[in-house]
Amino acid sequence: MRLLLIRHGQTIDNVNGEIGTVVPGPGLTELGREQATAVPAALVAESIDAIAVSTMRRTQETAAPLAAALGLDPVVLEGLQEISAGDLEGRSDRPSVTSYMRTLLSWWTDIEARIPGGENGTEFVARYSAAIAELAAAHPEGTVAVFSHGAAIRTWAAWFSQNIDESTSISLELANTAVVVLEGSPDDGWTCVEWAGEPLGGTALDDPTAPDPTGEPAV
Repeated sequence: MRLLLIRHGQTIDNVNGEIGTVVPGPGLTELGREQATAVPAALVAESIDAIAVSTMRRTQETAAPLAAALGLDPVVLEGLQEISAGDLEGRSDRPSVTSYMRTLLSWWTDIEARIPGGENGTEFVARYSAAIAELAAAHPEGTVAVFSHGAAIRTWAAWFSQNIDESTSISLELANTAVVVLEGSPDDGWTCVEWAGEPLGGTALDDPTAPDPTGEPAV
């Protein structure tokens, strides 16, 4: 199976540097819609069999141009939503952002560590892996475009890619509409064959002025 894990387009939370994880959350900014529009052309070489989105509005809006171009109806899977920020929801101050990101990184050695008022690693991995397993069961030999979220993609893909370790994961970034490509299966494991940190439409669609804490390297 080939997984295209695509981060959603830009939202106002990204612009403001706020941690936004409540469902359904905001839609896309004008730049976010431009990023989404560029996705079909950027993925024209992929033979995509299915599209999956989270329960959050921003993934559904990002997937819409690709779904229209391919004539596919996206599957909404609850497990693909962003990692719950709990008490840190809506915060943009450095201590809160640092607490959120450091908790995610700590899951490499302490999977039971919990974001204050939010999820721990065991809970996140269970629900995200279940969603991926459902897609793998339906398309074991296919290619699935999964529209998800910055922290969720970075955490799950790094954890389950056999060729990525903790030290490597810290320096990885994931801009809006960037893609991580994994190949494999839930049973045999996954290999990361591409980690493209810039938007699918190219750097011209990036916004270097946005703080965007869940997309920047965690160093």
